[in-house]
Amino acid sequence: MTSDLPQRIYQHRNRLADGFSKRYECRSLVWYAAFDDIQDARARELQMKKWKRAWKLQAIEKMNPDWRDLFKDIAQ
Repeated sequence: MTSDLPQRIYQHRNRLADGFSKRYECRSLVWYAAFDDIQDARARELQMKKWKRAWKLQAIEKMNPDWRDLFKDIAQ
């Protein structure tokens, strides 16, 4: 969760953020969701952490069936 998605993507791509993306060398943004309320965003994040992997993959493929890097879409 972040209030500055382009900055957070930069951190992940340059291994500046610890966690899942650094550990597994994730470099592409393939899914994201925007929220107006930070508490709604946090609740969704916690909910998704409990999801099965198949559910997460389904969410990605619904939004981005070709798994393209969405960074250019949001950085404009």
